[in-house]
Amino acid sequence: MRQARDLQTERARRLRRNATDAENKLWQRLRSRSLLGFKFVRQEPIGPYTVDFLSRERRLIVEVDGGQHAGNAQDLVRDEWLRSHNYRVVRFWNNDVLGNIEGVL
Repeated sequence: MRQARDLQTERARRLRRNATDAENKLWQRLRSRSLLGFKFVRQEPIGPYTVDFLSRERRLIVEVDGGQHAGNAQDLVRDEWLRSHNYRVVRFWNNDVLGNIEGVL
């Protein structure tokens, strides 16, 4: 089990290093309790998944998606699994984050 956790941690680190422009822009606005005092972490492993941003205290997951996620059936399965574990999931398109960050926040 430890090896699986180590693999998830390494994947999360890799995703943090290779974040998209939209993820970086949103992270700058979420980090250091900048949004209403809520703490967010990024690229956090939860079960078999790694989520973009997570507020643990609110059990809120924020996903930033590019075009490859349009109509993606795997995202529906993933979101349902997360909801079944009492997380709320909100998704924003990259272009919304890049062009309307205030609206996203």
